[in-house]
Amino acid sequence: MRRVATISLFSGCGGSDLALRQLGHEIVWANDISEVACETYQDNVSPKIELGDVACFNRFPNAEFLVGCYPCQGFTQGGRRQSKDKINFLYQQFDRVLRIVRPKAFVVENVNGMAYGANQRLLGNQLRRYRLAGYSVKWKVLDARNFGVAQFRRRVFIVGVRSDIDYNYTFPEPEHSPNCSRVTQREALDGLPEWPEGEFNQEPFHWYYLSRNRRHEWDQPSACIVGHWRHVPLHPMSPPLKRIHTDKWVFSTDGPARRFSYRECAALQGFPREFVWKRGSVRERFQMIGNAVPPPLFKAVVRNLKDLW
Repeated sequence: MRRVATISLFSGCGGSDLALRQLGHEIVWANDISEVACETYQDNVSPKIELGDVACFNRFPNAEFLVGCYPCQGFTQGGRRQSKDKINFLYQQFDRVLRIVRPKAFVVENVNGMAYGANQRLLGNQLRRYRLAGYSVKWKVLDARNFGVAQFRRRVFIVGVRSDIDYNYTFPEPEHSPNCSRVTQREALDGLPEWPEGEFNQEPFHWYYLSRNRRHEWDQPSACIVGHWRHVPLHPMSPPLKRIHTDKWVFSTDGPARRFSYRECAALQGFPREFVWKRGSVRERFQMIGNAVPPPLFKAVVRNLKDLW
């Protein structure tokens, strides 16, 4: 694939852009509001990333492709939901840049909670805006475990191609069908230390944490990796959980139990082992990793645009 000039918004620590670089794209402009995320991006992806609120930028280089993984925590399937929080409307900034740059295509990744029930109005608003901007738009919920990621992680992807271009985008088919083995925690975590002191949250397990089964077996993908270090899943070395009633689980034995470390979360997100995590606090590293798009999943979505270029 030739080098496609690409702008990346809400780039975070670089999960999406690592995938773009692997596909041969040239990232001509990237941006994030988090200083620690920008520093981590510079350590691993490219020195060229602008720190700041995207709303404060009005000039952008020419680009054929625009990507963005803007947060919408108010519509997540887990944690606190605040649908009126202004963070849920960052898609308006993506739309603004889309209309300025007019790339051939764009890709958006977001939480899958907006695809269901009353939350669909937010997804509908985005689709309308992008169509009015002059793009043929498709969307689909994809699960990272079907694309080489050792984790159950369902996310909405929106792909748009400029309406004056005769191109029909199709989403990738699962690389791992129900009858085909997926990447497991055992494979993803192979070689990592059993008890990485200082790299995981050692707080006691609160009742809320044990209100659901947060442990999966070694030969399964992990539960979804989240951005809050207190709520990341249990390492499979922990004793199995036993259900007491709907919202209460307890450990079946008194053996050692712990949450995943941030390096383990990165591996379960599909980041390569050589990716450097040296910026910010341990808590901030968990947040960067949990908020990132798994590189193998993003790569699969973007790879299906190859004939467009």
